[in-house]
Amino acid sequence: MAMFSGGKKTEQQRGGSVAQKSGNGTRSAMDSMSIIGPGMHIVGDIVTDGTVRVEGRIDGTIRAGKAVVVGKEGEVQGEIFTQDAVIGGTVRGSVTAESRLELQATCNIQGQIQARSQHLQLEEGARFNGQIQMLDGGEAPRALPAAVPTHPEAPAGENSPFQE
Repeated sequence: MAMFSGGKKTEQQRGGSVAQKSGNGTRSAMDSMSIIGPGMHIVGDIVTDGTVRVEGRIDGTIRAGKAVVVGKEGEVQGEIFTQDAVIGGTVRGSVTAESRLELQATCNIQGQIQARSQHLQLEEGARFNGQIQMLDGGEAPRALPAAVPTHPEAPAGENSPFQE
């Protein structure tokens, strides 16, 4: 019997779930989810290849390669760039969804929306005040532009933001 074999049980054998791993044994960045929980307030920009779920508040830009979900108590003051977006809370700023955008009945958006016309879902009761740009077939702006170094290797000079 396995219980006397001295081997460790895997998470799946204990009845739990097992995270999918890529070929090299690590989770892919696209599979990652970052959660901004209730009561959490972030001032600054967020960049990820995966998904961001907002249940707290963010003052800044969100760039997510996979998806952004703003829960009904979530707030974003800034821009959102992603493939798929589900908005159930408050957004004051622009939302750009390259693939799919869902505006739930509990959402309140003030700003600009860019989304594909065939993948825009607006539930009854959703509040939106601003402009909508429907993207048809052409290239939409990329959710994750070329990587920008967070700490450039430039020496501190007259015009350097890292000058002390």
